[in-house]
Amino acid sequence: MSNEVREDLKYTDTHEWVKIKDDTAIIGITDHAQSELTDIVFAELPEVGKKVVKGDELCVVESVKSVSEIYTPLTGVVKKVNTALEDAPETINQSPYDKGWLVEIKLENIDETNSLHDAESYRKLL
Repeated sequence: MSNEVREDLKYTDTHEWVKIKDDTAIIGITDHAQSELTDIVFAELPEVGKKVVKGDELCVVESVKSVSEIYTPLTGVVKKVNTALEDAPETINQSPYDKGWLVEIKLENIDETNSLHDAESYRKLL
């Protein structure tokens, strides 16, 4: 299976993706990350209102094979979490870029996005 990399997203070295919309960032894990993890069985998401600092642990996803920390690529406050994942964590495997998003944060510093990979540079990393 090929690793889908979307042009309209930013990426991290640790395989999170970010979609920027005004002062908000939607964050998830990449197609590559979900395929490496295999079947995801649980997602422990942060509380809405939690302040997150770039590089800190954002949440944890558990697969049949391992438990993985997901790190926040940007600093901000958690605005929204994908509660659908509580009942259907496998959505991350099935739709990592659409229905399988993890959290939405209100950005504190938009300039932090400059340190993220664009699609081309992320493909090279893979």
